[in-house]
Amino acid sequence: MRVILIIIFQSLLFSYQSIAQVYPSFGPEILVNINGLTFDAMEPFLSADENILFFNSLNAGGNTNLHYAQRINDSTFNYVGILNGTVDTSSNHLDAVASMDSTNLFYWVSLRNYPNIIENLHSGYFDGSNVSNVKRVYGNFNIPSIGWIIMDAAVSHGGSLLYYCNAYFDFINNSCGAGIPCSASIGVAQKINDSTFNKLPNTNAIFTQVNDTNYLVYAPQVSHDGLELYFTRLLKNTFNTQVCVAVRNSINDNFSIPQIIHQNNGFAPEGPTINANKTKLYYHQKDGTGIHKIYLRYRTNSVGKAETKMENKLLVYPNPVNEQLNLIIDVPEKEIALSLYSLDGRILYSCQQQKSIDFSEFIKGVYFMEVRTENTIYFHKIIKE
Repeated sequence: MRVILIIIFQSLLFSYQSIAQVYPSFGPEILVNINGLTFDAMEPFLSADENILFFNSLNAGGNTNLHYAQRINDSTFNYVGILNGTVDTSSNHLDAVASMDSTNLFYWVSLRNYPNIIENLHSGYFDGSNVSNVKRVYGNFNIPSIGWIIMDAAVSHGGSLLYYCNAYFDFINNSCGAGIPCSASIGVAQKINDSTFNKLPNTNAIFTQVNDTNYLVYAPQVSHDGLELYFTRLLKNTFNTQVCVAVRNSINDNFSIPQIIHQNNGFAPEGPTINANKTKLYYHQKDGTGIHKIYLRYRTNSVGKAETKMENKLLVYPNPVNEQLNLIIDVPEKEIALSLYSLDGRILYSCQQQKSIDFSEFIKGVYFMEVRTENTIYFHKIIKE
């Protein structure tokens, strides 16, 4: 058994050194037809089974609502209607930017009662036609100051991570332009409970190459494996938006320098979202008449080696570690077993249903951690400082 573990560990060490980042590439854009829809469609989000396309109406002020459509094929949907349970009945409202995890917990941004209540991200349970048990989402990813809002947010497929955009608007003087934020950047928060997320301590490092201060960076969507970040950025003092992607080899890595997927000056492409197996990219932009419509692009390259890494749903921090090692496992599974091994294959520690390990008593060096869930085994290299 020890010989087998040593072989596994050696192969894992090699894989850490040999896997390179792989950027996705996509073919020409295809117009998505939503039969029965007579108004703008923006900020698309596709359910994991691809049967439902969520979107919102024009978000340039006035009455913005969430809607949904049923799939006919990849580029054709039938409009169903407004998404019940998410509607704000006030005369001038905004409900937009759909996102949903694997358990059908549905998230969206709403400006109802703002700024009396600063927290503007909402959640509820989607049952196929209605969102119920609506509540606000709290946590220190919210900035408790007038002018700051969560402009966009996307929950990870497993539900344990929230990718969000903090944006500041000068609502009084419109010094940055009407409806345009003065600043916007992306972060990530960990789920504490159904109504609370708190920022990861290394969130700034994760997005250091993404949050370019020359741009407004917003509309994050992350692939189900957590390795590809799709987002929009707007060069400040222009109207030139870009649909971009940044990548990483492991959920523990920082995201790479972004690569532009699509730029179409004057047509404002925004709001990218990727399907479950990363083969189809959806986003919105204006058509020739100025109406916002949804478009589709098919992936043209293979997914790359990075997707096959065993730890791509296991977030471990801090690593290197000095005292306490923390884990986030972004899968909807309840049974978790941890084991820690030395480089020569000796088991040093094991536990059940625990998501942290006290490393204070371990000597400096390299360790391997095995995480077993109901359906998967993950391995991760740990460095003790």
